[in-house]
Amino acid sequence: MPKRLLDFRDVTAVAGIGYTPFTKNSGVSTLTLACRAVLAALDDAGLPPDAVDGLATHRVGDSAPPSLVAPALGLPDLAWHLDQFGGGSVSHAVVGQAALAVATGMAETVVCYRAINARSEFRMGGTGRGVPVSPEVQYQAPYGYFAPPQQYAMYARAHMLRYGTRPEHFGRVAVTQRANAVRNPRALMRTPITLEDYLASRWIAEPFRLLDCCLETDGACALVVTTAERARDLRRHPVLISAAAWGGGTSHLSGTGPADPTVTAAAALAPRLYTQAGLGPGDVDVAEIYDCFTYSVIVQLEDYGFCAKGEGGPYVESGATAPDGELPVNTHGGFLSEGYVHGVNHVAEAVAQLRGEAGDRQVPGAEVALSTAQPGYILPATSALILRRS
Repeated sequence: MPKRLLDFRDVTAVAGIGYTPFTKNSGVSTLTLACRAVLAALDDAGLPPDAVDGLATHRVGDSAPPSLVAPALGLPDLAWHLDQFGGGSVSHAVVGQAALAVATGMAETVVCYRAINARSEFRMGGTGRGVPVSPEVQYQAPYGYFAPPQQYAMYARAHMLRYGTRPEHFGRVAVTQRANAVRNPRALMRTPITLEDYLASRWIAEPFRLLDCCLETDGACALVVTTAERARDLRRHPVLISAAAWGGGTSHLSGTGPADPTVTAAAALAPRLYTQAGLGPGDVDVAEIYDCFTYSVIVQLEDYGFCAKGEGGPYVESGATAPDGELPVNTHGGFLSEGYVHGVNHVAEAVAQLRGEAGDRQVPGAEVALSTAQPGYILPATSALILRRS
């Protein structure tokens, strides 16, 4: 029997975005960061706090849940909330679930946020954090195979061996995104780098150098999700949520997933995402692709259909992902250079691009944006959004 899916294409919209500064030491709690980002997003939308009847976030024992944020903002009775366990792989699912809540009438105005002191407090992949981990960890930890750079490095090496992907391909991702960050006043890293700078940076976990790895950042970002109809009466030009997809379930680490480690969960999710939006890769004007490491950009360009499998490296090297290329990628500098807020700042940048408010980094005529989550390597799940200018 065919699945019966709710058609909520363009029914909901992002009506506001908000940030705190991105720093190496915020000096405040994650609760304070969350509240500041939520209030900034509401101000951007032109809404008061008492308009909020839903809050949504994701976290891995490192942030403030809605049960703390709501009373801090003076919201006594939320109609709906989501406190999703998980890292970057579920970052876009949170926005999708908020859109579903709005589309079905469970809530009218939901603010999605991510607040994290990832530099001054909980370091990603650090031991002793007291959060649930996958069963595979017991087999990895005795060998010191624990941190995300180590895990991603294995997949990157497999891609290099199979397809001839070179360090220079990874380097081109880093150099291009740093050039984008130079034009972003919010970015942590705004000093231009060259390919030579990239190749001279120190090893972290071969084949990854320092400049292959995302930043560890203190900060928060928030998005206001409401109905498309209501958004049109608010302060900013609405950005429609044309598609939201999430899923997974198989794991490369335990051997329960596909045999090919160069194929991510995004390859299975992408057809559902495009079908829901009624669009294809050729319709996307700008892409904000989860860049925990340079390799994750290359493999997702393949798995979301922008180039053939194995051609991600040459595609980047050709200049296709530069601001004047056929698919500008991570126009804010991404996690590599703007800051790592675990996915949500990618969605916010996509919104800014589609509103035509990205300043010096604006992609001319941007109408459709793809924003993606961690593609499902470390945790067997991923998520993504397609957004469209109203």
